[in-house]
Amino acid sequence: MTSTDRLALTDPLPGVDVPAVELVTTTRRAEARSAMATVAALRDAGVGVRDVAVVARDLDEYEEPLYRAAVQYGVTPVFWTQLRVTRTTPFALLEAVCEVLAATDLDAEALCRPLEHGWCPPDIPHPASAADSDEIRADSSTAWPLDPRTIRDGIAALPDGRRTIDEWAETLLETPSVDARIRTYVEWVRSCPDPSPDAVGAVFGDVVDASERAGLPATKARDSPALIETERDARAVVRLKALVRQLPYKYADRIAEGTLTQSWDDVADLARLIATQRPGRREHSNARAVDVLEANDVWLLDVPYVVVVGLVDGEWPRTSESPVPPELQEVVLAGAEGTSTLAPRTAWTDGRDCDQFDDACRAASRGLVLTRHTETMDGDPRRRSPLLDQLDCTAVDDDALRRLVGPDRRLPEPLRELVADRGATAESRRGDGGDR
Repeated sequence: MTSTDRLALTDPLPGVDVPAVELVTTTRRAEARSAMATVAALRDAGVGVRDVAVVARDLDEYEEPLYRAAVQYGVTPVFWTQLRVTRTTPFALLEAVCEVLAATDLDAEALCRPLEHGWCPPDIPHPASAADSDEIRADSSTAWPLDPRTIRDGIAALPDGRRTIDEWAETLLETPSVDARIRTYVEWVRSCPDPSPDAVGAVFGDVVDASERAGLPATKARDSPALIETERDARAVVRLKALVRQLPYKYADRIAEGTLTQSWDDVADLARLIATQRPGRREHSNARAVDVLEANDVWLLDVPYVVVVGLVDGEWPRTSESPVPPELQEVVLAGAEGTSTLAPRTAWTDGRDCDQFDDACRAASRGLVLTRHTETMDGDPRRRSPLLDQLDCTAVDDDALRRLVGPDRRLPEPLRELVADRGATAESRRGDGGDR
């Protein structure tokens, strides 16, 4: 790498050829609302769902506010992110089952924790139709999984103190006010074998299969119209089925190596280790939803309208932390003073962030909306990203922004012109017989 090549890492990128609009709000949540209000207004103006995409440098900070804003404006989003299986309800259920099976004694609250995460009996039938599923859930005395009130009432009716599983089974027989389904669950726990590799596969397989048959329909019934929780749990079930196939073999290998013992605590630890090894691809679904992507996934994407969020200095580009002083970084980048054989880290420059910003901007073929916020939650100021200086942006004034996020969802004038041009172009193509 020559000195010129090294310094090229910090060169500014060329501008884009589509009109760009800048939306400035106070907080990150307000910024997320402005982004999703833009998506909703574009949809109201006749723009197709596959013709809009939202892009963030990193969705960790934006997924939750964007999701809330999407629900507020009636938008169904799908987040192109790797699924964090260990943060899902189906995985929490597996961990809770392991905790109960590993315990020598436990209190009533710990005993019922798997029920709180949606445990269902292995022999629960798969509903033949959606109507059958609704009918089963309508009968609250037999429906699985148990509703939170039934679980709370059961815990309140049980005596205090810690007991073994056998003692809890006897206590439940002496407490008729407790729902019979809690006794069904405790009897299942009593019947679980010691944690041999084959037994672990059978127990986990039963739990995941029952969660798919009864847990997912119950999640869908209480979910928002966007079905975000349903989609997340469904993806988790798919991943956990793969985990169930791998776990017995890996568990047997670790036991043979002497690195694990036959205990449910070790089973839980190994399951978490496998689950946190996320695949090297982005997972997504739901072709009828608006795509919300990370900038790393935008390369070569072609979407008419792109909304880019988070253009704040320190976030995009992100401030790098390095033990190498900035002065030495500049010397290495220039290849000066005998450093020509050293490879510079791209994190020392804004090169990677600039490339991803350029990819996000060039993904837009008709219009680009760029958003940022000016304050942290504590009220500290946030500066405008220097990446915005590379573009000729039209700033939207406060009145137009209020109309955009308000009940009317009125597009700012620059975006209205883009949508109007789109309609005129489409009408012209239809007249020529070229677009039907």
